[in-house]
Amino acid sequence: MRVPLRDLQGRSFDVAVIGAGVNGASAAQHLASAGYSVLLVERGDFASGSSSRSGRLLHCGLRYFASGNSPWGLLKRPKQFITACRMARAAMESRADFVQATPERVEPVKMCYPFFRDTPYAGWQIDAAFRLLKGLGPAEPSLDYSRLSRTEARKTPLLDRLRAPDELKHVAMFREYKFDWPERIVIDTVLDAERLGAVVRNYTPVTRMERRSDDGWAVTLGSAPEADSPEEYGEATVTAQAVFNMAGIWIDAVNGTVRNANPQRRITGTKGVHIAVQLPPDCAEYGLLTLNRLTEPLYGVPWRGLHYFGPTETLYDGDIDGIVPTEEEILFLLGEVNHLLPSLALTRDDVRYAWAGVRPLTYDPTQPMGARSRELHDLTGDGMPGVFAMTAGPIGTHRSAGEESLAAMHKLAPPRRAAQSLSFDAAPIPADPKSPRLSNAPDAIREADVRRAIEREHARTLVDVLFRRTMAGWSADMGRAVAPSVARQLAEALGWSEERVTRELADFNVYLRNQHAVDAHGGSPSRTEAAE
Repeated sequence: MRVPLRDLQGRSFDVAVIGAGVNGASAAQHLASAGYSVLLVERGDFASGSSSRSGRLLHCGLRYFASGNSPWGLLKRPKQFITACRMARAAMESRADFVQATPERVEPVKMCYPFFRDTPYAGWQIDAAFRLLKGLGPAEPSLDYSRLSRTEARKTPLLDRLRAPDELKHVAMFREYKFDWPERIVIDTVLDAERLGAVVRNYTPVTRMERRSDDGWAVTLGSAPEADSPEEYGEATVTAQAVFNMAGIWIDAVNGTVRNANPQRRITGTKGVHIAVQLPPDCAEYGLLTLNRLTEPLYGVPWRGLHYFGPTETLYDGDIDGIVPTEEEILFLLGEVNHLLPSLALTRDDVRYAWAGVRPLTYDPTQPMGARSRELHDLTGDGMPGVFAMTAGPIGTHRSAGEESLAAMHKLAPPRRAAQSLSFDAAPIPADPKSPRLSNAPDAIREADVRRAIEREHARTLVDVLFRRTMAGWSADMGRAVAPSVARQLAEALGWSEERVTRELADFNVYLRNQHAVDAHGGSPSRTEAAE
């Protein structure tokens, strides 16, 4: 059960982890497993930030060898090449570890990279990149790399719809993996950290931090009206020997709450938008990786009966609490998909939904779009001894991010408790065939699923249940059919008034409209507004 905020007042921990996205959850899990007393807090729900808005790919590391328009780009920058190899090795190792340890949370996909006459890369470059990846990483799972001729490509589903068939030279094909449900990966990790003894609490913003005379930290926590009842509003102050700021795009904001310190900028945010569309059934096994007309990466990945395309890549300096896909961004991606696959002639009405996230990349004044290399920053030089911040850590390498956090803590102090074995297993979701389904759909969630989400998994809102504790939100209707029934169960469990139920359902429709560009009836807001 979720610990009441008032029960945390005055408690002392070895480590406070701020931010329960994938890296914060992993840090808490590894630290608790080693024997440290851990508090994990998240300002929103677990996995509600960038971890839930990612590209959902367990990348093999190919992207780290992108060299721009010059075939020799990376070789002219040896330090960047060495960093690229380091990141690619970590990606390959994490790919192998995740596929072997948690196969339930990933699915293989045949990714295809088409080479046209105007493609800035040569075939030998991608051949060399895959030979390098093979040498850097474990042998299994295999990359299954091959190159298809133009004739072979024109006989392959999805590839037979590519633009400019006379300009197509060949297609590189390899095995990539996609995360079926990245939010659930975070929830699994949070729950395992809790099993290991960590105190975990969502909807708990950090309002200020202050260094204590004993070199520990006082961390003041607040409450969130969307998750707490009025009698639980307030603050609580805990103490911790060390603090790990794993708040992603909110890292600089959290550091800004520290009194008597001079925190440096750590984050460069770049925004990525994706759209989901329906492609012909024969395309279901194949994905695409290419460059858009701005020479930025563009991929299309099959997922839950649809294909999603993205991402965009723009600097983001807007409201970090208001990250949404704009109509301009959706239309840009739609135009790129139609340029790549013109025979589909997709329209705005074909976009089922969209999502947007901001990557918490490492600030580097020499790299305007941020550095993609993951960094664990020791903030002692900022006047914050015992505080660490992690930037640019993708989902695929989150387990090594936890290991890196643990290594940093070991240098500060040894654990005071016995170590326990952590688990990377996908948390089983027990079936209860006797529990009523909440709609007539054959795959609809059941009442028992909602009870478990509330009673055992810290769900506090309708969106928590539908998107992060069950996959009802990622269904064809994005959870609208079951939303009223789920809201009633939440009301019964959490003591909501009828007014709160009405507000929660309204907030859910606003969430779909803003976060996914879907109106209450399942259409795009722009189309509905035009009809009105």
